[in-house]
Amino acid sequence: MKVRSITCFYHPGQRDADVTLNRLARLAQAVSQRFIAAGYEVETTRLATVPFPHMVPSCCNESAILLAQNMEKQASDLGFSYLSLGPALPQYPDSYRLIPQMIAATQNVFFGGVMATAAEGIHLPAVRACAEVIHAAAQITPDGFANLRFSALANVAPGAPFFPAGHAGGDLPAFALALECADTAIQAFSRASTLEEARNNLLADLEKAIAKLTEIAAGAAAEFEILFKGFDISLAPYPDDSVSLGGAMEKLGLPALGLAGSLAAAAFVADTLDRGRWPRTGFNGLMLPVLEDSVLAQRTIDGTLGVKDLLMFSAVCGTGLDTVPLPGDVTADQLAALLLDVASLAVRLGKPLTARLMPVPGKRAGDLTNFDFSYFANGRILSLDAAPLTGFFGGNETYQLHPRKPNGSM
Repeated sequence: MKVRSITCFYHPGQRDADVTLNRLARLAQAVSQRFIAAGYEVETTRLATVPFPHMVPSCCNESAILLAQNMEKQASDLGFSYLSLGPALPQYPDSYRLIPQMIAATQNVFFGGVMATAAEGIHLPAVRACAEVIHAAAQITPDGFANLRFSALANVAPGAPFFPAGHAGGDLPAFALALECADTAIQAFSRASTLEEARNNLLADLEKAIAKLTEIAAGAAAEFEILFKGFDISLAPYPDDSVSLGGAMEKLGLPALGLAGSLAAAAFVADTLDRGRWPRTGFNGLMLPVLEDSVLAQRTIDGTLGVKDLLMFSAVCGTGLDTVPLPGDVTADQLAALLLDVASLAVRLGKPLTARLMPVPGKRAGDLTNFDFSYFANGRILSLDAAPLTGFFGGNETYQLHPRKPNGSM
């Protein structure tokens, strides 16, 4: 188990914002040092702001790019590894088109785009706008890597410590913790002889470690007078078989992830996480980033894992579709159809889901990826069975989906 990120949240437009930001930077450094002293490696510290349209409501290209560059430098100077400027918003429809330009003008700045919320429903124009961001961002570099820094969001609340989804939701400064702990699941399941033992082992191991981390985090929160929002325990992997969530799921008895039985494994792990006792923020689901997990990437090579499988898993768990490699000739209209499915699952099931899709220029379905990035394992480009939406779904409506009511309710 490692701490993937100590993520701090703040509003740059609040009173004494610079003072607050410096306090957050000192907190992040102190918490990092204390975690390391306690035996936990800290990979990154991150800074997330309120959605950038609130800071550039005119959606002026030059103002947005300048904001991104200045804040990136400020965050870096204070020791933060990455910055999130939050999502484009439906009430600022021009904000979506700014994102590819801001990505191209920066190195370590992440963004999102809101497609749907529980309160407002699904915004069809925003779904298409997110698809257009993905399509445009894929052309920024020859390998399509820029889409690592963008995710389409559905039903995602502020306070998630993982990027690109993470953003602040108000004036109060805060921080949260994202853990890399797929290895904990592998170890817990390897010691078990029954499903019940597997569940109990994982919960015991997680809760023991999190109790130590909580004590340190709570102490720092009181010392620096910064709100501690909690943990996102989504069993984040690393591209090594010993830290693979796909590998952990296969420990339950799957011959290969993507074959029948995979949904049962996903549901079991997600349900186990739901039973955990720790302060929560973000997703706390099942994170299945295809290219960040060596077993998931291998199953794309083996041909057992595809886009529809990942979408199906999102129905019972998870964060949605993450680092999914797609053909370079995929169109924005095809991407929009897939994004609408993700948004519909999120709103209908009352859960947060995201889509971080990575069309790779020049690659076709079945080709191998060749990213050179320490957090990626290479896999095969996945085919996307999609065509442009027409009729009502091709319109500009915003419509509601209500979560399903239990049987017997009125």
